[in-house]
Amino acid sequence: MDMEPTPQNSTDFLLLGLVTRPALPGLIFAVVFSIFLVAVMANMVMVLLIHVDSRLHTPMYFLLSQLSIMDTIYICVTVPKMLQDLLAKEKTISFLGCALQIFFYLTLIGGEFFLLGLMAYDRYVAVCNPLRYPLLMNRRICLIMVLGSWAGGSLDGFMLTPVTMSFPYCGSREINHFFCEIPAVLKLSCVDTSLYETLMYACCVLMLLIPVSIISVSYTRILITVHRMNSAEGRRKAFTTCSSHIMVVSIFYGAAFYTNVLPHSYHTPEKDKVVSAFYTILTPMLNPLIYSLRNKEVASALRKLLGRCAFSQRIRPGVVSRKH
Repeated sequence: MDMEPTPQNSTDFLLLGLVTRPALPGLIFAVVFSIFLVAVMANMVMVLLIHVDSRLHTPMYFLLSQLSIMDTIYICVTVPKMLQDLLAKEKTISFLGCALQIFFYLTLIGGEFFLLGLMAYDRYVAVCNPLRYPLLMNRRICLIMVLGSWAGGSLDGFMLTPVTMSFPYCGSREINHFFCEIPAVLKLSCVDTSLYETLMYACCVLMLLIPVSIISVSYTRILITVHRMNSAEGRRKAFTTCSSHIMVVSIFYGAAFYTNVLPHSYHTPEKDKVVSAFYTILTPMLNPLIYSLRNKEVASALRKLLGRCAFSQRIRPGVVSRKH
């Protein structure tokens, strides 16, 4: 007599990884580890620069520092486990570990959705209402924006994580992914999850629709204002003010659109893993590099900090020799 599969929610899952059977795991480890180091260091340097340089104590850079903090935590949620699995024989993750990955992943990606949308509003105020900028973007409003972004992201995590992990998982425990992303986990469920996947799809579209609406309205108003400018210098300055944010938004929302909006018929496990790797590994590295390379104020602050470090290194031997 056939026995029905029994739920095994207390057992471990097995992550198959970005490449199921990599021919050169050491090379993949080196590449991913290098990207991870650059991403963490670049984001932490960005936060440090914004904290120590008084010229960067503005609402735009305060929001940018929060984006860097989110990116740092975001890449740390998935990549260390991925690196460990590339070198380990047992690529398991506990039920609780999988749930925590899903929660933090949803919270941080949701938080970035909202924060990038609110950063577009900041650019709108800077270009279209520069005289009212100190009033409309004061410290209290910036804190509300940041807390609202974290709250919006965590709401997504609190709603979807418990439901996802409450399904019975039996039979194969192999997740065809390098981390616990919900669609990959749901494929292991013993029961039909199509209704939940439809509701989750609607929730993700709504999560995208709110910040995308803010971005669309903000940049429409910015384009109208720039078009009316008579000064070529004013247009150039407005473009410089917005260009870095536009690039980051295009990269981040492009990947999010594929993952959350395109129908299932466009998805395959291989494509999903590549796109997930792009916005969980590459995007956190690209964001600070785009802002630092395309922003003169950040580049100037970095040169100033490096100059201080070099000067202190030259002074230190002289101080030691005088003591002796």
